Amino acid sequence: MNEYDSNRIYDLVSTVGFSKTDIKNEADCFVLNTCHIREKATEKVYHEIGRIRKVFKNLKKPLVIVSGCVAQAESQEMLEREPYIDMVIGPQSYHKIGDLILKYQRKKEKINATEFDVVKKFDELEKISNSQNKISSYLTIQEGCDKFCHFCVVPYTRGPEYSRPFEQIINEANNLVGNGVKEITLLGQNVNAYNFLKNNKNYKLSSLIRELNNIKNLKRIRFTTSHPKDMTEDLISCYGDCKKLMPFLHLPVQSGSDKILNLMNRKHNKKYYLGIIEKLKSINKDIKFSSDFIIGYPGESEKDYKDTVDLIERVGFINSYSFIFSSRSGTPAAKRKLNDLQESKERLKKLQDILKNFQLKNNKIHLDQYCEVLVENKLNDEEKYFGRTKFMTPIIFESDNCKLGELINVKVTSFNHNNLFGFHKINNVKAA
Repeated sequence: MNEYDSNRIYDLVSTVGFSKTDIKNEADCFVLNTCHIREKATEKVYHEIGRIRKVFKNLKKPLVIVSGCVAQAESQEMLEREPYIDMVIGPQSYHKIGDLILKYQRKKEKINATEFDVVKKFDELEKISNSQNKISSYLTIQEGCDKFCHFCVVPYTRGPEYSRPFEQIINEANNLVGNGVKEITLLGQNVNAYNFLKNNKNYKLSSLIRELNNIKNLKRIRFTTSHPKDMTEDLISCYGDCKKLMPFLHLPVQSGSDKILNLMNRKHNKKYYLGIIEKLKSINKDIKFSSDFIIGYPGESEKDYKDTVDLIERVGFINSYSFIFSSRSGTPAAKRKLNDLQESKERLKKLQDILKNFQLKNNKIHLDQYCEVLVENKLNDEEKYFGRTKFMTPIIFESDNCKLGELINVKVTSFNHNNLFGFHKINNVKAA
């Protein structure tokens, strides 16, 4: 989502005369767009500003803006702690960035813009075309969260759940496809909680997917990140009859222990989660899954850890993200006694080894097989290309003739736990 926001921030600042530069000491303005999910995010901001300060020690000071969730969480404190910061802008206020820059240039007064104004934000963004023209592009459809998981800071930095107007999203999707985009990933903190009401009709994520499925030059559809409680029957059915929806789902579970899930306030248990997995498999036998795991959550026992391992072995995730619990100030979990750090590190290492083995096992399945690949770009200084399979697995390959944005069949010749490697020839057979 921050990548999407960063691209839109550039679209906005370009309207007041700014253009991108790769030459650091020639920049007139730095925008640090931040995320507050992980620990130490705030300190990384100050370290980066220190590097900027060093570059401009003997030069005219640039305009320094901190945007995103750290700006929202720290706001005035950042302006007071670091005089080099000129402006903080929250994630629901960045649509004002052009006007705020002009205001700062007139008055030279520090600015704190951290209001929650998500409706106005997307209304303003609709007025400026999304310039993104990558083969695979993101499109935010929903922001905020009403789930209040006890470890998560998102409800406090992004605000309550908000779903963008249906037509606004479809217009932006058509604009992206017109720019040459072939794959769209729909984004939201709880993307499958999307629910827009107009003229007594409820538009859901399934409605968006089915509408996007009809866009002629769009080849692939994905969405992230989903909450298990919002995997409704209408959404699950899309995996059976929407051919452009890829058979891959990132569905964070966080833990396989009912006790820990309850402490996390996740609003689902292990049986419910596995039931969703089985429903999806029954409607699409090819579907694969990835997930998120928090290890060492306050109160986690060895049994709780083993319950998580059991869930992993039952699902066989092909890719996952796993972390030791990171306490976020202001969340209920921050008040709980932390687990032993060394024990958590040992559990995380064992868990990641298990996840890595599943990833390797899945990649090995593709060896000497043909995979359908969307060609995303050509690697710098190499006669090789980069793309992804239907299951989001990266693949690096050689080709005697392919074009960016094409769907081609690539023969897999080798692999590691992260990537596939292969080659493409014009006479490659169709992928299974």
